[in-house]
Amino acid sequence: MIIVYGIPNCDTMKKARAWLTAQAQAHGFHDFKKSGVPDDLLPKWVATLGTARLINRQGTTWRKLDASAQAAASDDAGAMVLMAAQPSVIKRPVVEWSDGEVTVGFDAASWARKLQA
Repeated sequence: MIIVYGIPNCDTMKKARAWLTAQAQAHGFHDFKKSGVPDDLLPKWVATLGTARLINRQGTTWRKLDASAQAAASDDAGAMVLMAAQPSVIKRPVVEWSDGEVTVGFDAASWARKLQA
């Protein structure tokens, strides 16, 4: 099953989930705000995607951090601490596909290719 991770009120999340529903793709949703970032999955996401792709450095949450908090996220360990403490800093959605692949962000064309594979 496809599992979508993120925050429900995020516009990109809404588009992504609506797109999956329109494609008749069953999917689960993990709400970072209610359930937190999965401790067991975060290291896998960092190893697979890297912190440069996972952390949204353009978003409001990142911009509101002080310089020392941003600097602390410069390595994987510090970035994982930040993402666990401030899930809103994670780009959305993080998706675990049925085949085990993990992606971040929503792009309808690439998702359609993924579903056809």
